[in-house]
Amino acid sequence: MDKPDGDSIEGLSPAISIDQKSTSHNPRSTVGTVTEIYDYLRLLFARIGHPHCPACGREISHQSSDQIIDEIQRLAKSEKRKARILILAPVVQDRKGEFAQLFEDLRKKGYSKVRVDGEIRPLDEDFVLIKTNKHSIDVVIDRLVIPADRKRLADSSEQALKLGEGNLVAAEILDKSFEIPEFPKNLKDHLFSEKFACPVDNVSLPEIEPRTFSFNSPHGACPVCTGLGTLLEVDPELVFNLRLSIAEGGILPWSRTLTHDTWFTRLVEKVAEVKGFSLNTPIGELGEGVRHFLLYGSDEVFEVEGENRFGRRTTIYENFPGVIANLSKKYKETDSDFARHEIEKFMRIQVCPECKGAKLKPEALSVTVDGKSIAKISSFSITETANWIDKLIQNQGNILSAREITIGKPILKELATRLKFLIDVGLDYLTIDRTAATLAGGEAQRIRLASQIGSGLSGVLYVLDEPSIGLHQRDNSRLITTLKKLRDLGNTVIVVEHDRDMMLAADYIFDFCP
Repeated sequence: MDKPDGDSIEGLSPAISIDQKSTSHNPRSTVGTVTEIYDYLRLLFARIGHPHCPACGREISHQSSDQIIDEIQRLAKSEKRKARILILAPVVQDRKGEFAQLFEDLRKKGYSKVRVDGEIRPLDEDFVLIKTNKHSIDVVIDRLVIPADRKRLADSSEQALKLGEGNLVAAEILDKSFEIPEFPKNLKDHLFSEKFACPVDNVSLPEIEPRTFSFNSPHGACPVCTGLGTLLEVDPELVFNLRLSIAEGGILPWSRTLTHDTWFTRLVEKVAEVKGFSLNTPIGELGEGVRHFLLYGSDEVFEVEGENRFGRRTTIYENFPGVIANLSKKYKETDSDFARHEIEKFMRIQVCPECKGAKLKPEALSVTVDGKSIAKISSFSITETANWIDKLIQNQGNILSAREITIGKPILKELATRLKFLIDVGLDYLTIDRTAATLAGGEAQRIRLASQIGSGLSGVLYVLDEPSIGLHQRDNSRLITTLKKLRDLGNTVIVVEHDRDMMLAADYIFDFCP
């Protein structure tokens, strides 16, 4: 291609294409995250939310140092069953860096040990942390046997609270030894805070931050489902073909494996021999107890004999894990996408039993505004959320205190604006927690359109591909009004469209024919 006859081209606007095909397939992406509504909800709950005890539900507040000392003393089961603990001051929590200067400052202050990423280490040891990794660092203040002398415990606790900025960790030593080990390995942490704690259930909450409500962060995500709200689990109904025997491939995930002479095949044969069932009997004719055993296995050890690869006769001792445990382990440990895909054929998506689909830790779900958790608000439709935000702005029923109104006003304003944009493009029926991957092409396009209006850019060329697809005729006028707002911000909007009302509202029409 020849070089064009021109030295420069001026006046071209940056172009943004808003098409129908670029819907996110990330399972963590939701309507709330795409539009930044959830980000502002996290900020709102972090700033004016009321924390409650996840155990008993009562609202909790700051805990005094005397209350913390009493709770630490109660870690001992009795006078005879004493507890060995370390008093720790958390100084770094999940932050990147080498922290060489922090370690040097701690040495100068006379501290001798720290816990780095769960491991107790002496400060006189020359160690370097990986700068790009996240680290957690606790300073070892004291080692005590509980119940302890109250004055010594009070001094250590006050020192830890001061260094930890109001937070203290009493790490119970579970190592099997009579004395307190120099570098204990097995510790059970008990968090205490001058900020938020329940004196009844001995539950302390860390400082409430926006990341506390993020299901994409380990600080807020449910530890069982890692913030997805669902789990892929092996479904017993998909594992068996009841008309076939085990020898004929009736255990579908193992149908190929059991055709070869492997140690696993010999184990299955031994199991059948010991448990008294035949590999040639259709699985549907086996007893309920046998099928349950094949699914879930047991800890019973079986003696399996056979030739190894060198032709020598040998014996191994193995337990039978069962189909479900076997597949679950392989799914978690394999690095092969193909193997993972094959196992997924026998799995179904199920709601997480821990968070019940809410995606967050109990500590995050226990923080409320107007008696509602962030998960509850996320389950609302756009219209319901807008009405709730309007209720907070008007402070109906004195929901918010004067301080909370001052803090929440700018956040509520941003939320109301973004929600109105979504209503204007006809998406008032969507819920905040709706997964982006489940949106239709037109819905995803209009969500991005609303986000662009919220960004307030000007001087941009927007290209849209039939944004009215899937939109009810009554909502067309709202979409047209939204596009005009985008134009009035100083942008050029090009719409590929066949809708009559859209064409009549356009400033210019270009008709391309065959």
